[in-house]
Amino acid sequence: MAENFFHLLKRERIRKHIYATRQEARRDVFSYIEMFYNPIRRHSSADRMSPVESERRHSVRLAAI
Repeated sequence: MAENFFHLLKRERIRKHIYATRQEARRDVFSYIEMFYNPIRRHSSADRMSPVESERRHSVRLAAI
């Protein structure tokens, strides 16, 4: 399974893009990994908020209803 994932990662992200900086490459790869493992709730779509903080804020919103 891991071999397939890393093969897909290399094929889909690393070989198809030219990154200006290492930071840009790192951000893109981590975003891809996050999307692969958690397509429903991506951290980047939550302003890079941790899952714990996201759950806490969600609970606060539900309590207010």
